[in-house]
Amino acid sequence: MAGSTLIEGGYVVTMDPAGTELPRGWVAVRGGRIVSVGEGSAPSDVRDAFPDRIDATGALVTPGLINTHHHLYQWLTRGWAQDSILFDWLVALYPTWSRIDEGTAGAAGAGAMAVLARSGCTTVGDHHYIFPRGSGDIVGAIAHESRALGLRLHATRGSMDLGESQGGLPPDFAVETTDDALAASAEAVTRHHDGSFDSMVRVAIAPCSPFSVTSDLLRESATLARDLHVRLHTHGAETVEEEAFCRERFGMSPTDYLESLGWLGPDVWMAHCVHLSDEDAARFGATGTGVAHCPSSNARLAAGIAPVRALLDAGAPVGLGVDGAASNEHGRLGSEIRQAALLARLRDGAGAMPVRDALRMATTGGARVLGREREIGSLEAGKLADIVLWELGEVEHAGIADPVAALGLGSLPRVRRMLVQGEDVVVDGHLVRADERQIAGRVVEAAARLRG
Repeated sequence: MAGSTLIEGGYVVTMDPAGTELPRGWVAVRGGRIVSVGEGSAPSDVRDAFPDRIDATGALVTPGLINTHHHLYQWLTRGWAQDSILFDWLVALYPTWSRIDEGTAGAAGAGAMAVLARSGCTTVGDHHYIFPRGSGDIVGAIAHESRALGLRLHATRGSMDLGESQGGLPPDFAVETTDDALAASAEAVTRHHDGSFDSMVRVAIAPCSPFSVTSDLLRESATLARDLHVRLHTHGAETVEEEAFCRERFGMSPTDYLESLGWLGPDVWMAHCVHLSDEDAARFGATGTGVAHCPSSNARLAAGIAPVRALLDAGAPVGLGVDGAASNEHGRLGSEIRQAALLARLRDGAGAMPVRDALRMATTGGARVLGREREIGSLEAGKLADIVLWELGEVEHAGIADPVAALGLGSLPRVRRMLVQGEDVVVDGHLVRADERQIAGRVVEAAARLRG
């Protein structure tokens, strides 16, 4: 358990409901939780009670960043199908992905999460939906790697049961039966989900997308998740091709289709949501349905720019996601703050996304999307001590007028220090619990084995 630590002297951005910022602030941490936050020099009684001190002078101090959507296994297939739209890209990659197993998934997860951690990410949401027969416990392998690195994991047990012969996009050899997918989803929750306040691993149920799963699987997954008291996740309204698929096959838009199967609500979050009408955005807000906004991946696959401003104005929970590294080779969550701000302005004008709104999506917004707003996402007394110190003293940001703009508009600052539950995970830009060279070697070996 973490001890008593006082972080002092930095520019503290709390991300509390009032948007409190402390140009020279302090954060006191004990037992993995934030005890108090204050401005100026910490009082003498606080300094006496918290002997382990971290000097944050010249640093921006924020809550840990929260990644709400990823496909960690895709770390092994970066650089493939570089100029394809989503459907063509998937067709090119499904045959290779269908050979994934718990060993290759573990190596991929270690590589992808190492890069996420080095970009200020303390909580990782992963959507894994390909489970070849005999592939082992893939969710367990990813959870093992997250624990080794010291990161929080929101894993999902995904699934596909609509193969090409039934009119779906994935090849038949890459899908499961509906019953097998439901049984395996329940087993993953039973085996790995921890619903406690300070949980390091939670599991959600996540049929992949309207074009890769049947209506039965979507409907029954929603019932199962609610019976097990876990959350639901899927892809939604990502591309114009998905819109056309849903209208041709079901006679309605992706949002209408998902709503008809019980897939709007405060326990649901969807990835992308690029092609939403104003009415759709309002329904997301009214129902509390969350959105994982993945700006770089959407650009990489030419999917479009999501209506994030409309969703936020409607009150919908919106977080940021890297998405799979095969459609976002950069792999760093911190960089998505800048990307989200820029693309929102490109779509809706210069005032559409202030940098603080983009940072809020990466912190408190992500916490809302994952149903953890009581525990993480802001620097407030009683919350878990997931904290990042961003280095602003180097040449990239020296003299910048606004420290938050350094993170939201400038080049991504180096992580001077990152704590998860009060314990070090990154120091001076490097992992402290794992050997980065060893992880890189595992990735090279696993990628070669998957290709072979």
